[in-house]
Amino acid sequence: MWEQFDNETFLDNEKYEAFNKKSCDMILTEARKIAIKELLPTMAEGDEVGLKFKDGAVTTPECFKPGFDVLTEGDWPSLGVPEEMGGQGAPSFITFAVNEYFSAASFALNMYAGMGIGTANMIQAYGSEEQKKMYVKNVVDAKWGGTMLLTEPNAGSDVGALETTAVKNDDGTYTITGNKIFITNGEHDLCENIIHPVLARIEGAPAGTRGISIFIVPKYFVNEDGSLGERNDIWCTGIEHKHGIVASATCSIAMGAKGTCTGYLLGNENEGMKIMFNMMNHARMTAGLQGLASASGAYQLALNYARERVQMRELGQPHDAPPVTIIKHPDVRRNLLWMKSYVSGMRSFLQYLAYQDELSKLAETEEERELAEGMYELLTPIIKSYLANRGYEVCVQSVQVFAGAGYTKDYLAEQYMRDCKISSIYEGTCGIQAMDLLGRKIGMQGGKVFMTFLSAVQETINEAKAQPEVADLAERMEKMLGKLGEVAAHLGKNAMSPKYKTAFAHSLPFLDVMGDTIMGWMNLWRASTAVKALADKPRKKDLSFYEGQIKTAEIFIRTIAPTRMGRMDTILDFSSSAIDIADEGFGGL
Repeated sequence: MWEQFDNETFLDNEKYEAFNKKSCDMILTEARKIAIKELLPTMAEGDEVGLKFKDGAVTTPECFKPGFDVLTEGDWPSLGVPEEMGGQGAPSFITFAVNEYFSAASFALNMYAGMGIGTANMIQAYGSEEQKKMYVKNVVDAKWGGTMLLTEPNAGSDVGALETTAVKNDDGTYTITGNKIFITNGEHDLCENIIHPVLARIEGAPAGTRGISIFIVPKYFVNEDGSLGERNDIWCTGIEHKHGIVASATCSIAMGAKGTCTGYLLGNENEGMKIMFNMMNHARMTAGLQGLASASGAYQLALNYARERVQMRELGQPHDAPPVTIIKHPDVRRNLLWMKSYVSGMRSFLQYLAYQDELSKLAETEEERELAEGMYELLTPIIKSYLANRGYEVCVQSVQVFAGAGYTKDYLAEQYMRDCKISSIYEGTCGIQAMDLLGRKIGMQGGKVFMTFLSAVQETINEAKAQPEVADLAERMEKMLGKLGEVAAHLGKNAMSPKYKTAFAHSLPFLDVMGDTIMGWMNLWRASTAVKALADKPRKKDLSFYEGQIKTAEIFIRTIAPTRMGRMDTILDFSSSAIDIADEGFGGL
C-alpha cells in the first residue's frame, strides 16, 4: 500500500492533516486486532444460529450485538466518511484495507455496520438541507441503518419494469405502495431505525427507467427534535433462506399493505436512476472488496492448515521417512502460490481503485479530475465482477487444500466459499457488469480513458523491463497487453455493428481477460517494487516477503497468463454459436 502506490504523498494534502503514515498504520493494526478478537468468533456462530423472523421482526444472532457495538462505539463505520457528514475523513486506501479485515472476519456482521454509508452518501449528495440534517449523521454513525429498495418480483436487472407506485399528497409527501424483494438489511434489531431509499414511479410518469423517482421511507418517522415518532407502514414480510451469508437479513418488504406508507422525494422527480447509481458504484466496489476479503481469509486458513497438517512422507524420501506437513508437497505448494497470486493481485487492484478515488478528490485541474473519475468508472465493473468470481475460485481451492476436512463445518473454509458466492450475484450480476464495460465504459470520453489505462500498464512494463530480475515477466506482460488492446478494438467495433449480439455474447469473457491482464499488471508491479526494495538491503525478516512477491508474479505471468492469451484468441475468433443456436437446440426435459 505504501511502497507500490506511494500513498504517503496524499497525506501531505491539508484534507488529510489529521493523518500520517504512523497513525494510519496504527488504525490498521487496531482494525486487525478487532477483526481477529471481536468479529471472527461471530462468523461460524452467526452462520449456525442464523436469523429468526416473527411478526414482521428479524432477530439477529445474539453474538452479533457485541461485535456490532464494538464497531459502532469505535466509530469504524464512519472512518472514511467526509467530516462534513459527521465522519472522520480518512483516505480511501485506509478504509478499503480496514473493511477487508472486517469483511474477512465476519462477512454478514460487517454488512450491518457498513451498508448505511451508501444511503448516507446518497442523501448528502441529493437531499434537501432538512433531509441531510434529519438523516445523515445517525446513518453515518450506524445508529440508524440504511438500505436500497430496488428489486421487485418482476423487476430484477430490468429496473424499468418496477410496479411500486408513488402518489403525491397535498403536504408534499408521497404515498408509496408496492413490494420489494432481496433487500439486504431490510429489517433487523441492531439499529433503532432503518432509512429505506425506495425506487418508485409517480402517477403519470414516463414508462421505463426514465420515469423512476427515489424516495426516503423511514421505518419510524423522525420528529423535528430528532426523536423517533410513529411506525411507518413498511414491513418485512419474510426473509430468504440462503446458501451463504446466512446471518445477513435478506428481506421481502411490503409498503402500504396495512395502511399508508409515507415517503419523501429525494432529489427531483424522475431522477431516481441517476441518484441510485450514486449508491450503486459504492455497492459494486463493496461487492468486489467482499470477494477479495473472502479470498484472503480462505487463503490464510489454507496456508495455516498446510503448515500444521501432517500427512505422508515428502516426495523423494525413503519409504520409512516420517510424514511431513502438507506444505512440503508439490501440488499443495502450487495451489497455495496460485491462491496467493490472485489475493495479492486483487488487493493491489482494489488499492489502485482507492488511488484513483484520491486522485479525483485532490486533482489540481479539471482534466486530471475527469481522468481519475473516468478510471474509477472504467474499473468498477471489473472490480465488482472479477474480484467476486476469482475470490470465489480462491475459496474453492482453499477447501481443496483442506481436502475432506474442508467439506465439513469443522473449518471455516466451506463457509467462506458459500458466503463469497453472493458477491458475484448481487449489485448487478457479472453479465450485467460485462455489458456495462463493453457498452459504456470502454468508449468513455471517446476511448481516452481506456487508452490511459493501457498507458498506465505499459508504464509499469517499461520500468520492469529495465530490471533484469523481472525483465522476462515484463516482456510477457507486454504481449498480453497488446493482445488485450486488439481484443477491445475488435469487440468495440462489432458492438456497434449488426453483429452486436455476438459481441455482447463475448462481453463477460472480455471482462475476465481484462481482469486477468490487470492481475498480471499488479503482480508485475509488486515484483518490480520488491526488486527495488531488495536492492536497498532490507532487514532479514523482510527478505522472504520481497522474494515471495517475485515468485508470486512468476507463477501468475508464466503459468496463468498464457492460458488467458488463448482465451483472447477465442474472443477474436468471434464464434456466434450462442446467438445462432435455436432455443430448442439447448435441449431440456
